[in-house]
This record gives sequence, structure tokens and C-alpha cells, in this order.
Amino acid sequence: MTTDPRDRDMAPRAGAAATGTASPSTASPGTGSPSAGEAPLLSVRDLRVSFGPGRDAVTGLTLQASRGEVVAIVGESGCGKTLSALALTGLLPPGAKASGSARIGGTELIGASERRLRRLRGSKVSMIFQDASTALNPLMAVGAQIEEVLAIHGGPRRKERHARAIELLTSVGVPDPAVRARNLPYQLSGGLRQRVMVAIALAGAPDLVIADEPTTALDVTVQAQVLALLRDVTRSSVVLFITHDMGVVAEIADRVVVMYAGAVAESGTVADVLTRPRHPYTAALLASVPDPDRPATGELPTIPGRVPPLGERGTGCPFRDRCPRSTDQCAQLPPLAPITEGGSEVACWHPEQAGAMTDEVKTTP
Repeated sequence: MTTDPRDRDMAPRAGAAATGTASPSTASPGTGSPSAGEAPLLSVRDLRVSFGPGRDAVTGLTLQASRGEVVAIVGESGCGKTLSALALTGLLPPGAKASGSARIGGTELIGASERRLRRLRGSKVSMIFQDASTALNPLMAVGAQIEEVLAIHGGPRRKERHARAIELLTSVGVPDPAVRARNLPYQLSGGLRQRVMVAIALAGAPDLVIADEPTTALDVTVQAQVLALLRDVTRSSVVLFITHDMGVVAEIADRVVVMYAGAVAESGTVADVLTRPRHPYTAALLASVPDPDRPATGELPTIPGRVPPLGERGTGCPFRDRCPRSTDQCAQLPPLAPITEGGSEVACWHPEQAGAMTDEVKTTP
């Protein structure tokens, strides 16, 4: 945990783009819009990922982000965070089909041909995968893997590419980068492999960087270095930061999207969502974060139940079976409702009760 999200100074990051309220989508909640008069660099509209009839993994994600903005997507495993990211890169698993629209700098990603996507990956959009051990080529030196990105996208000559690869390894904190560049992935520690993944993602200077739990395998010191690096990258691009760590969200993000069972439950600025959660699921997630001011007695608070798997998601609010404040009204799917002038949105019939629920969850392990 980088920091307690409840104690974090929530002032906007320097250089971050201001955001407003997006036009509501009738399909599902969305988040954010660019500054007045500024076109969004990333625009996702009604993104859906399905594995067949009755097996919808993502149900209408809508969001916008401006250049220089970090949008964090949080939620438990199975909420659709990573599938949403894979849909943007055209890397969905077999059997999954994406629909809707996702444009980066005016270029449509959803439905693009594989040939087109290969040209876009690395130059327009890149992804930092959670498990570097499976994402890296085990038979190629890590420096050569960085150089490959530069070569594919019309980079400099070989000697200059090698120098740039070493420069990137240095920027992500790899010690002895000239030596490490000649190493195979198995010769590096898990933390070093993850840093190499970050370097590869940044090599093509993409407009959109998708970071899928990029700091999971890193110790606290290295985690802070990687977060600082990603903040620098966002000055000229958009970062979608997928995580379950609310401390990291408070550290790096400008806006946050809370997903549950494939849909957006709540979205808004980090300051608003983390300090004044309206959705009971958001409040429960924050209540589950270890609090250094709370005596370490008994079990940590948890959210009872589980995220409903594909094929078992009925109608109505998907969180109602786990929510202690659900009512008969929750049998109907709640619509998107703007709740602040700053652009926060929530899909809940009883959003005003979420603050009270935070204290209730804290005292009920």
C-alpha cells in the first residue's frame, strides 16, 4: 500500500487536465469529459465485451480522458477491468467479442483489423501487463525486445536503438542497464522484469498507456519510482491505470472509475470518490483498506459474498445481494445519476446512504 487513501492530499496533480461531466449514456454509467473546448484524446462509448448470450463481461463502459490525465479503474477480480483494457488493444481471449466505440486521437480501435492493430500497438496504444514473466519473450534479450518496438515503428538506426533501449532501462530504475539489456527474462528478478515491461510500453511514445496492475510485483521503494515515471508519461498521453490498491489510486490518478460486475458503479475525481463515496460498493472497498488508526483486533472488514460470475448476473443492481442497504427497489437496474458539479456519477438507488455504510462496514468484520 503506497498511502492511506483517506489521508491523501487530494489536490489535483500539476499538469493534469480538468474534467467535467459527461453526457449520460442510457446504456451504463460513464465518466469524465475534457476541458471546455478541448477534444478528448481518449473517447470510449458504450464498450461491451460478451462471451455469448447472457454472458456479458463488460456492459456499456463509457469514459473520456484528455491528454495528461490518469484515469484509474478499480474493483475486485471479475469486475471487467482487464477485459475492458484488452478490448482497447484487440487482445481479447478466444470467444470474446467487443462492440461499441473506442477512439484514441480520432483513431477507432474497436473493430479494427489485426493488421491495423499491429501498427497501432506501441505507437498509439501500449499495455503494461501484470505478469511480466508471461508477457516477455523468454528467448530474447530484454534490450532487444525494447529495440524491436523502436524498429517496428520506424525508429532510428540499430546503434541508436540500442542506446535508446539502455536509456529507457535507466529511466525505469534498472541497475547496470547496459549489462541487463543483454539478459534473458529468466535472469532477472520479478521486479526487474516488471520494469522492463514499463520500458517496452513507453518505447513507442504512445498516446494511450494501459497499466494493468503494474506495481503488483514491486517493493514499496520501486513502486514509488514506477508511479513517478508514469506520472511523467501522462504529460503527453492518457494513462488507464487498472488496480485494486486504493492507496495507489490516491497517489497517481486524477479520476477514478469503480467497476462492479462489468458495469461502472461510480466515477468522479479522486478527491470526491475517495473522500465522499456515494455507492455502497465504493464505500465497502474503502472500508476494507487497513486503517493505521484502527486497533488491530479481530479480522479485517471484508465485503461478504462474491462478484457474480458470467451467466449468473440477473437484472437489477448487480451489488444488491452483497449490499446491507438493498431494498425492493434494487431489483431494478439503477440509472446513471450526476451527483456533483465536478462530474461525479453514481449508479445507485440510495447513494446518500453510502457514507453511513462506510462506518457500518468498518465495525462489522
